[in-house]
Amino acid sequence: MLFRIVLFLLGICLTVKGVTQCSTLGQYPASAFPICGTAIFNQNTVPICNEPLVPISGCGQYQGVNPFFYKFTCYKFGTLEFLITPNDLGDDYDWQIFDVTNAIRPDDIFTDPTLFVEANWSGTYGKTGAAVGNPALVVCASVPGKSNPFSKPVLLQQGHKYILLVSHYTNSQSGYSLSFGGGTAVITDTTQPAIVNANANCGGTEIGVHVSKSVLCSSLAADGSDFTLSSALAKITGVYSTNCSTGFDMDSMVLALDKPLPPGTYTVYSKRGGDGNTLLDACGNELPPGDSAQFTVEYVPPTPFDSIMPVTPCMAKELTLFFDKKIKCSSIAADGSDFIVTGPQAVTVERAKGDCNNNSTTQTITITLLKPILAGGNYQVELVEGNDGNTIIDECSQQTPAGQTVGFTTSSAVSAAFNVQVKLGCTQDTVQLYHDGANGVTKWDWLFDDGVAYNTQNVTRLFSNYGDKSVSLQVSNGTCSDSATQTFTLNNQLKARFSSPPQLCPEDKAVFTDSSIGKVTAWAWNFGNGAVSGLQNPPPQQYPFSSGDKYYAVKLIVSDSAGCLDTALYNLKVLYTCYIAVPTAFTPNGDGINDYLYPLSAYKAKNLEFRIFNRWGQQLFETKDWTNRWDGTFKGSLQPAGVYVWFLNYTNIDTNQKYSLKGTSVLIR
Repeated sequence: MLFRIVLFLLGICLTVKGVTQCSTLGQYPASAFPICGTAIFNQNTVPICNEPLVPISGCGQYQGVNPFFYKFTCYKFGTLEFLITPNDLGDDYDWQIFDVTNAIRPDDIFTDPTLFVEANWSGTYGKTGAAVGNPALVVCASVPGKSNPFSKPVLLQQGHKYILLVSHYTNSQSGYSLSFGGGTAVITDTTQPAIVNANANCGGTEIGVHVSKSVLCSSLAADGSDFTLSSALAKITGVYSTNCSTGFDMDSMVLALDKPLPPGTYTVYSKRGGDGNTLLDACGNELPPGDSAQFTVEYVPPTPFDSIMPVTPCMAKELTLFFDKKIKCSSIAADGSDFIVTGPQAVTVERAKGDCNNNSTTQTITITLLKPILAGGNYQVELVEGNDGNTIIDECSQQTPAGQTVGFTTSSAVSAAFNVQVKLGCTQDTVQLYHDGANGVTKWDWLFDDGVAYNTQNVTRLFSNYGDKSVSLQVSNGTCSDSATQTFTLNNQLKARFSSPPQLCPEDKAVFTDSSIGKVTAWAWNFGNGAVSGLQNPPPQQYPFSSGDKYYAVKLIVSDSAGCLDTALYNLKVLYTCYIAVPTAFTPNGDGINDYLYPLSAYKAKNLEFRIFNRWGQQLFETKDWTNRWDGTFKGSLQPAGVYVWFLNYTNIDTNQKYSLKGTSVLIR
């Protein structure tokens, strides 16, 4: 208990790890046990759980641990004494009483401090309760043995309703007994229950019975044998009360009949049922056998079949019917055979379903069609007897007569499906798009993937580029719309291409490789040296020696099966020489003749390095590109006439042989 005091001072709620919110009947206020002052209540086991904190006058807030709740009414003003005796006297039990006369709901005891009446949260083990000779109205939490586990008798007000919380602070399932004795207040009711009234539902299949006071759910025979009817036209087959699923007592119940009672006036009587009693209150007072109430079963006309919710005007596949009264879900044929749909188009009903999730009745029925309605016009839904042997039956057990109809109108659906025709050409391709305009289409929106748009029914477009093309179409007749997309391929591109050496040394052969694009069927080569070829990749070509560099026009003409042609041209430079040499002199005077110093004709050199030094060993120029030439300057200054030393290193491309050369050249000014 010292630990609990510390938690209270810190304002912390004690919660045992793994313990959940209480859910067992009797362990939360709304399901409190009804009690009578003449009885002893034995609770042999206590399920482990926690409730929220409760406000305690002068102590703060404590938590009901492994609790049980009891409810009672004061019938005479005075004091109440009671005793809680643990089965294990080493257990710590606490208690608190609330006046819930004006509470909106039982759970208000957790939040409304004005409901507090008296409490004892002593940490002392063993018996606890309220008895004469104990002065305290409130005993707060304490160290075991340091406070009195008994409080003064509880003062009760006549006509007030109370809840007693019994908290089992010791975290075990050992139980206790609760008894009342002494005091001047009366919490025992001696009046007998009586039937106040009875009423029939609209179909005469259930009878509601209301009694004058709460009676125990445990006294109600589930087979309904506590009651009998004045008529043999129907028999009571069972009884239930929704209050019995959340508590221990109730004041109203529903009798189920084996068949509907016809319109008329009837009487329901109480009697001792198969359980040996009629209905009993918490103090054992019995509903007198033979107590009765009259009720009337009214005539209720069947629910008309006259309402359909707005139907999708285009391609409707579902129809939703609405009813003023609820329809029994069990009366709806799942295969949709309760309904026939007729109109300009043949329609097949695939299934029907009500909005029956967790309910036995529905106000809407959705009919699903096998295929959507495409043809516009007037349609009707006719109610017929389904494969289940009935039409539909409302909550009053009235069957809607077959043959009733309800109508609706739809518009003709449109389709954006279109045809594509492609005419391939040598320089341009022609693409023609066609839409049939069926069902009153008045609007066309074409859009190509390159952003080009049209709004005519049919489209003709020329393409000079090739590849995959995509086009979408949206159509509308003012009510219905549709869209479609198609992709087509323009694969007739023809482009002559070939690879060639950038230039040719006199002793080398030129290799030409076709790289044309398209579906080429023929190749016509002309190499400019007098030779021609019709092969895709012709044999290597050799060109004659000449007194200087010379250009030869190489031409390739390709053709396809459609007769389209394309030509590729290349001027091949055949070099006078590819012998690498460095001039012995140069004259950088800007006359365009011998103005630079560099390795000549180094076409077959790789990994080249060329450096120039003056007579004092200073490097004036360096390059790895033989076409990069020295102009006789150093850092922008003209160098004097004289002899300069050069070094040339390179590897021959053909032989892979390395060369290291050295020489001198004269700069002449």
